[in-house]
Amino acid sequence: MNAELLERVRLRLAGIGPATDPAALADAVRAEAGGPVDHLEVLEALRSLRHEFTGVGPLEPLLAEPDTTDILVAGPADVWVDGPKGLRRTDIRFTDDEAVRRLAQRLALAAGRRLDDAQPYVDGWLPGAGPHGRVRLHAVLPPIAADGTCISLRVLRPAAHGLTALGELGTFDAEGAGLIQAVVAARLAFLVTGGTGAGKSTLLAAMLGAVDPAERIVCVEDAGELQPAHPQFVRLIARPPNVEGAGEVTLRDLVRQALRMRPDRLVVGEVRGAEVCQLLNALNTGHDGGACTLHANSPAEVPARLEALAALGGLSRAALHSQLAAAVQVVLHMRRGTGGARQLAEAATLTRTETGDVRVVPVWSNGAWTKRRPLLTALLEARGVHLPTAQGVVRR
Repeated sequence: MNAELLERVRLRLAGIGPATDPAALADAVRAEAGGPVDHLEVLEALRSLRHEFTGVGPLEPLLAEPDTTDILVAGPADVWVDGPKGLRRTDIRFTDDEAVRRLAQRLALAAGRRLDDAQPYVDGWLPGAGPHGRVRLHAVLPPIAADGTCISLRVLRPAAHGLTALGELGTFDAEGAGLIQAVVAARLAFLVTGGTGAGKSTLLAAMLGAVDPAERIVCVEDAGELQPAHPQFVRLIARPPNVEGAGEVTLRDLVRQALRMRPDRLVVGEVRGAEVCQLLNALNTGHDGGACTLHANSPAEVPARLEALAALGGLSRAALHSQLAAAVQVVLHMRRGTGGARQLAEAATLTRTETGDVRVVPVWSNGAWTKRRPLLTALLEARGVHLPTAQGVVRR
């Protein structure tokens, strides 16, 4: 089945609308062939064309793999996939860069976005969660992408593991699990930090699942990633603008709404902008035990990272440090190892220097307590919680 015939079939289908059922596709192939067509050729054409009109095309098998986190296309013969074993090249091939471009434009249209020479890049969510979770699309066209059309698909699977399951996976040992349980029981406000794919949302969901069932959790997210096993978990999801630039609902808007929904704990799936101002203000007005995730390379970088985000909301550096010191007590840092394993690497508390700046102090690092452990012990005991014994968290 040559490329010229396939192109004629595409043009015919474009004229009659998006026909994706096998009969319509087969009829279009036979009509454009102008003569008898071998059944194998028809099947080959059907496979090629259905890839263009349904799902994510030839990338569908990668998306169907339960461990896939990212699919990256850098050219017709340059398709990569990321997962627990790290980034690896696949044997998937596109016929040419035009085929990659067609897929990118079709996915952009499905996401309600525009992708063409006038708007050569796109960022959006593909419709429907499906069995694999939500999929975030990013694509760039030439000549912005110098070597050919690039497509990046990020798979956000529901983060639903419990603390016990994470312990069995090696995310933390028994002592680390006890530390986490104590933080939840004491209703300390905490940040979960780490890089992309480090397991921040997974840990946050597990901790929310350990919250007392009598407490009401209201969570604000960009995508419906957190799904803790908790009977009173209410989720609000942001909405991007439509193709006309209208209808946007931001995380900042939703934090305001969440405060009117009687939350016992306010959670932001990921802080990435001015919504940090509303979150810190809420945590300083009686909403103990709140939490969020934050992209950061280490706990020590948290104050500087939050300074930059707070500036977007008009909060000064001094005000940010003052709010942060009063609002957040613990930072839990996740790290992804070279083999793909996700582990709790560090736990830290926040203290203030003589100048009033917030400093993040490690109390637990790489599976062992540091000499600053008493800082966390004091926070816990002030709320009637001791660090656990072998029997678990002990309350006074």
